[in-house]
Amino acid sequence: MTGNMVQNGARLALNLTRIVLRRGYHVAVLAGLLGLPVAAQAQAAPTISGADTGFVAMCALFVMLMMLPGLALFYAGMGRAKNVLSILTQVFASAALVCILWAVVGYSLAFAEGPYPAFIGGLGKLMLAGVTKDSVTGTIPELLYFLFMMLFAAITPPIIVGAFAERMRFPAVLFFMALWFLLNYVPMAHMAWGGGWVSKVGPQDFAGGNVVHLNAGVAAIVAAVMVGPRAGLNTVAMAPHNMTMTFIGGSLLWVGWLAFCGGCALVANGFAILIMVNTLLAGAAAAMSWMAVEWWHRGRPSTLGVVSGAIAGLVAITPACGFVSPAGAIAIGLLVSPLCVWAVENIKQRFGYDDAFDVFGVHGVGAIAGGLLTTIFALPALGGTGYAEGRDLLSQMGVQVMIMGFSIAYCLVTSIIALKITSVVIGLRVSVETEHAGLDLAEHGEAGYRIT
Repeated sequence: MTGNMVQNGARLALNLTRIVLRRGYHVAVLAGLLGLPVAAQAQAAPTISGADTGFVAMCALFVMLMMLPGLALFYAGMGRAKNVLSILTQVFASAALVCILWAVVGYSLAFAEGPYPAFIGGLGKLMLAGVTKDSVTGTIPELLYFLFMMLFAAITPPIIVGAFAERMRFPAVLFFMALWFLLNYVPMAHMAWGGGWVSKVGPQDFAGGNVVHLNAGVAAIVAAVMVGPRAGLNTVAMAPHNMTMTFIGGSLLWVGWLAFCGGCALVANGFAILIMVNTLLAGAAAAMSWMAVEWWHRGRPSTLGVVSGAIAGLVAITPACGFVSPAGAIAIGLLVSPLCVWAVENIKQRFGYDDAFDVFGVHGVGAIAGGLLTTIFALPALGGTGYAEGRDLLSQMGVQVMIMGFSIAYCLVTSIIALKITSVVIGLRVSVETEHAGLDLAEHGEAGYRIT
């Protein structure tokens, strides 16, 4: 009798198991049916959320749009007609190169476990080893997380193109981009997002103010100094040749920036939408602020000014978007543009470097201002989320200053090294004759515009 009961119980358990597996029930349901303890249910594999996956995938596509064609068009319009294809190609090719490097080694060094976890990851995910269609990160497929982070990686080095535009050799651009990506971006991404020491210190940087914009801005000023000014600077007209192109590119950047920041939530919920609202409002406020300053200072507003203002606001809100209220986002936008206008109008002229499209003035200064303003407008009294347990305004501000100081110092060193190596191996500058004739024909054998 006892033997029959055991056999019947075993047969019932087996049948229940087959039913649950056939119908796709969660492992936790099977555990409950079989009377297993709660601890066994807690070991269930993570599940993918269709809503979160769809949202982050959409954001990834829009980040791709802000990079190509957004950033490329934004820069190309600010150059001279004889260099328009050169600028477009440098941005496009740099993005493509970084995508390959990210897949081969960058993702692994940023997010895989390694022997020196405080500073760099390991090689366990080299060439995406172990990353399959069934791998999960949070509530989304790991492949989607890889894709989203790849687009962050791919848009950062091309931002630097705006500093040395119209005078750097194309092979040198690609060589420098690869070196800078490996020496600077990958370690910084690991330290901030992959479990490194920066993430443990706890700066308030929601969507990459340091890793993306501050790093690119500092690298830009180093590149502008080391490559040298454009031939004829201050004696030859160098006005933007096509503001319509720049306007379209800037508009695409603004659209994509909502996804750039909003997707960092990695979930489809009200918090992600708050981030997108903050991003939009900061860009709008900064556009109005830049326009007002320029109107007062020069007597008329310019298209380039209002678009540049929006970009400055978007840079500043990048670290703050997850910590401030919509009112705080507007305040950040209003405050950052005057600082960037001052940097563009005064710092560059005072020190005499040729940052062609004001990458440092917008991205570098905007990121510094945004990092500091994040902590101020994160105050609960100003509608913010507050600080980590045990921290107040002053202690959190100390962390912000320390991490930004580290980012600046690390970027200065790695950018100098990358440019020095590039200079020795390839050479940085095109010839004077090439620069006067234009890089389009000399470097690529094509012309951006057909003259009939």
